[in-house]
Amino acid sequence: MVIEILRDAFLSFFVAVGFALLFETPRRALPVAGFLGGMGHCLRYALLQSGYGLVSATLCGAVAIGLAGIVFAHRINHPPVVFTIPACITMIPGLYAYRTMLASIKVYSAGSGSDTSAVIQEMIYNFILTSSLLLCLAVGICIAALLFRKKSVKDIRKIKDILK
Repeated sequence: MVIEILRDAFLSFFVAVGFALLFETPRRALPVAGFLGGMGHCLRYALLQSGYGLVSATLCGAVAIGLAGIVFAHRINHPPVVFTIPACITMIPGLYAYRTMLASIKVYSAGSGSDTSAVIQEMIYNFILTSSLLLCLAVGICIAALLFRKKSVKDIRKIKDILK
């Protein structure tokens, strides 16, 4: 199982770097985008393997990407959106969106046949799942920005140093 998780992180790293290149991410941020993509997708995969649901595992992966993105933003002096968006693209639910579109085409072409209700049910299920996963990705990235809206990570480090 550990080898599968590491393989997933390795492949997700390159997917995130590929999308970062597509979005013209600065060179210094490419390894960060890859690391965050690998880490987030690896966390999601590990949670799925341990029995969590797809939506909750995706939310956890997106929150991890968002929080780590804030930390890396201060280390390499780039806004977090530069590498968190390409990192989250690794978790976009393309298969479920494809199944939704395919089912809608089947409903349109079949008309009012006997199998239409099962196809409509499948279409609605895939649409709700796709929407839920996309919402989780958006909320997961935004949670970190909302938590650290007033204070930056640098300010939190200063507070910890004072308390020591």
